Amino acid sequence: MTKPAPARFASPGRRRLLLDGLTGFAGLAGLTAWPDQAQALGAKALVFPRDRGAHPEFRTEWWYITGHAVSQAADARRFGFQLTFFRSRVDGTQALTSRFAARQLVFAHAAITDVQGKKLWHDQRIARAGFGIASSSEQDMAVVLRDWSLKADGSSYTAELPASDFALRLQFRETQAVLLQGKQGLSRKGPDEKQASYYYSQPQLATRGSLQLQGQNFDVAGKAWLDHEWSQELLHPSAVGWDWMGMNLDDGSALTAFRLRDKDGAAVWDGGSFRSASGELYVFGRGEVEFKPVRRWKSPLSQASYPVEWTVRTPADFYTVKAVIDNQELDSRSSTGAIYWEGLSELTDSNGKRVGLGYLEMTGYAQPLKL
Repeated sequence: MTKPAPARFASPGRRRLLLDGLTGFAGLAGLTAWPDQAQALGAKALVFPRDRGAHPEFRTEWWYITGHAVSQAADARRFGFQLTFFRSRVDGTQALTSRFAARQLVFAHAAITDVQGKKLWHDQRIARAGFGIASSSEQDMAVVLRDWSLKADGSSYTAELPASDFALRLQFRETQAVLLQGKQGLSRKGPDEKQASYYYSQPQLATRGSLQLQGQNFDVAGKAWLDHEWSQELLHPSAVGWDWMGMNLDDGSALTAFRLRDKDGAAVWDGGSFRSASGELYVFGRGEVEFKPVRRWKSPLSQASYPVEWTVRTPADFYTVKAVIDNQELDSRSSTGAIYWEGLSELTDSNGKRVGLGYLEMTGYAQPLKL
């Protein structure tokens, strides 16, 4: 593999787009919309464990874990899993004194990809913070939404998300140092400097626990990837969606690549990063990542046409990214308001060798994501 030269990183801020549903939710509640102005974020040193916790002074924040797991039984059944907790500050209620004021909203998504059954199972939650229903600690990672939770304990994390037809009860253990995205954790996500976020990742998490699917329990082991990001700014107005991937490579490396698209499919912003197994980090600059669709799948639900196989050029290598199963579309219209594709995918290098496994996410195909 050719080693790329160091360059600047830009985060896609992909989760921020999924929070478009907040505007409608706030309107129904009679709340004031977010102001249009935002200041550029300054460089700062991220401090752990504090910065694993919530940052309620920022408008949006998310804790995001994706991964793959294999049943420890003889059948070695394969699964993908995804869990995301969102926190959103509602600016129009911050001065209210009522305990019932929705100052912070908490959302969550969870999904299991059953590779053998060729089916995606997913669920979602939404609530205002408070009253013991939803909360996000400022001291360390501890997010709770009813009976769903994600909590840190030293260098480990525990997730419990029971749903109607499935459940996730997983433990994640750090095996590598934290990966600070962008410039030491400050990452651009658009053409303007004010479009930025604080952002770190934790790839190559050793994963153990259990998955439940339609009443059947599976003891599993695998690998996962954690993203945590918080921001004040909306994405650039011309962005209608993005294509993104986070991949744990088999040799211990970690790859991120993305592009933000406009209505014509052109890249508004692109970037990513590659960290080798020995810890060398290379950050891709704008124009160094290119996504080219190879094969598409049409959703029977939304009628959206998603590229489920890509050729992705990065400074690290030319890769092929291919969905493990085609139908991994999520309908989150009853929480964040978006329909998007997010699923387990395989990574192949320029020599045709499978080198990793991770998650591909595509938004803005069912409908433009309005900012």
